[in-house]
Amino acid sequence: MDEVTQIFGENVFNETVMKARLPKETFKQLMKTIEGGEKLDASVATVVANAMKDWAVEKGATHYTHWFQPLTGITAEKHDSFISPLDGGKVIMEFSGKELVQGEPDASSFPSGGIRATFEARGYTAWDPTSYAFIKDGTLCIPTAFCSYTGEALDKKTPLLRSMQAISKQAVRVLKLFEGNEAVTSVKTTVGPEQEYFLVDKSVYDKREDLIYTGRTLFGAKAPKGQELEDHYFGMIKPRVQEFMKDLNKELWKLGILAKTEHNEVAPAQHELAPIFSTTNIACDHNQLTMEMMRKIASKHGMVCLLHEKPFAGVNGSGKHNNWSISTNTGKNLLDPGATPDQNAQFLLFLCAIIKAVDEYQDLLRISVASAGNDHRLGANEAPPAIISIFLGDELSEILECIEQGKPYGKHEKEKMQIGVTVLPDFNKDTTDRNRTSPFAFTGNKFEFRMLGSNESIACANVFLNTVVAEELSQFADILEKSKDFKGDLHDLILKTIKEHKRIIFNGNGYDDSWVKEAEKRGLYNLKSTPEALPHILDEKNVKVFEKFGVYSKVELESRYEIHNENYSKIINIEAETMLEMANKFILPAASKYATSLAGTIGLKKASGDVDATYETETLSKVSSLTSSIYKKTAALEKAVLDAKELGASGVPSGKISLFYRESVFAAMGELRAVVDELEVITPKELWPFPSYGDLLYSVR
Repeated sequence: MDEVTQIFGENVFNETVMKARLPKETFKQLMKTIEGGEKLDASVATVVANAMKDWAVEKGATHYTHWFQPLTGITAEKHDSFISPLDGGKVIMEFSGKELVQGEPDASSFPSGGIRATFEARGYTAWDPTSYAFIKDGTLCIPTAFCSYTGEALDKKTPLLRSMQAISKQAVRVLKLFEGNEAVTSVKTTVGPEQEYFLVDKSVYDKREDLIYTGRTLFGAKAPKGQELEDHYFGMIKPRVQEFMKDLNKELWKLGILAKTEHNEVAPAQHELAPIFSTTNIACDHNQLTMEMMRKIASKHGMVCLLHEKPFAGVNGSGKHNNWSISTNTGKNLLDPGATPDQNAQFLLFLCAIIKAVDEYQDLLRISVASAGNDHRLGANEAPPAIISIFLGDELSEILECIEQGKPYGKHEKEKMQIGVTVLPDFNKDTTDRNRTSPFAFTGNKFEFRMLGSNESIACANVFLNTVVAEELSQFADILEKSKDFKGDLHDLILKTIKEHKRIIFNGNGYDDSWVKEAEKRGLYNLKSTPEALPHILDEKNVKVFEKFGVYSKVELESRYEIHNENYSKIINIEAETMLEMANKFILPAASKYATSLAGTIGLKKASGDVDATYETETLSKVSSLTSSIYKKTAALEKAVLDAKELGASGVPSGKISLFYRESVFAAMGELRAVVDELEVITPKELWPFPSYGDLLYSVR
């Protein structure tokens, strides 16, 4: 047996381990909870806890933690040891069922959006048995949900589990209307999140305050060579990066994470890792662990992993492509069109539910990926625009068009690829191309939601997606369950949905300016920034759909609205404060020093007689002009930051504050950067206080 198969999942209390260590009846009861969603009996939890503790201790663990995902977007953990005192000054290693099932982490300093105050600090973590426990850094980590004393969700996992339950219930209702689904009892959404990232050498990272404080470069002139030659994409992986990837894969495999594909991405120093699909809540847990391990392993190799959506201007940013599908407990992928999609009514109905959901809830899908970091990326040349649309490809689009027009679909035979080289093997061409400019693209048997930012949890996007599709399936089930002519009513429902929601289908170039105008004609949203998008989360239709399925209450939605607005404002404020410090303490003094040097050289040349000082004189004029402009724009940014803080102190709603940060502070930051970057180009390297873009992007050799 090779090393990979030996180490895979070795640090996970998975089904194999549970089957070997648990009594047969206990194992059966636990699997009913994991696979069928049945309530877990307390006696089962006690037996599982003891077996879990014994396994963890054998592997060297001394502590356990309820590992949860608060609204910060990262994971949280509080470690407790297994020790329990005995008489005579001895201890015993114990772990009870209650400790497994429930924890009380306090965690009052996590964002709650007004749900609770510090004096209402009690919060609970609750074990998620559907996501396996694992050992990390010598600690048993138990995936959990996190809620307040009064039951509101304070994390990202609880709404995700609720949304998965909602779409399962509604999808089963629809499936029961079709023959052949008698054995279907549940449906799960599955996700394979591709993760993009940058690697830079720690020695240059440590000299950039902006990277340290904000995760992105706030200043930086374009390097002479960026991604123009497209020679980094899928290129040979550098030995140092390959060693990092090797170690990363090993640690991920030990945690049972299905890390599959690795390659260089488009920008210099940019890379990607993609896993195999897994159930959505597990995929979410695994993606959080993947980001953590990327940072940790990079540090061991003398590098820093940058997960910001746009760490460098002028080159591609990093996204997280959310490959989403729906499968039954019997193993059928409901988004697989089969050989004859035009005759696959069940597939077409689910497809229509998704089309209708994306059209009616465009605003929610845009909100689900909204962040200060992702605002830099959306609409650039490596990411979809902020306008939501669906790409279906030629075949599915033609099928829907034929249904709408009442024409028979003329099936196309599989076409052989004509490459023109006789020694190459024949293979069939896919029925549709891929559209990298589409936010929501059908890719064979799944939809690829391409708008997620690289640094964000995948939970929110999948909560929103699951919920809105559940709503459409619910509406379809309500209609078809009452039908006396199922085939006729099914056809009418599909036809009606296509006619009313085809505006959301767009197979063209999402980067083309003409699409913005066309989208406006179609009545589609174009929510360009986070502060513009966020208010729509509280629109009546959106509150209604979340409350209908118990995914979020209105109070929980209001809390998310407050948290996201505050987070946006805080991020922009930190970036602005960092820019001011860099400008005042480093850039302006460097510019002054250079000007002084130039002036001294001019004086020496003049004193030497008839010596040409044109270069020094003209350069001094440029430097002085740019320095003066930087000084003024620094003052303007300082005023904008002060105005924003005064606005916040005046009790103005958080939405207005975040919009002010966007329109005033962020705008002032852009103006300051433009002048600083111009100055960097003409300043000697030894005088410039920070490593350049070239130093950063080509630091890993």
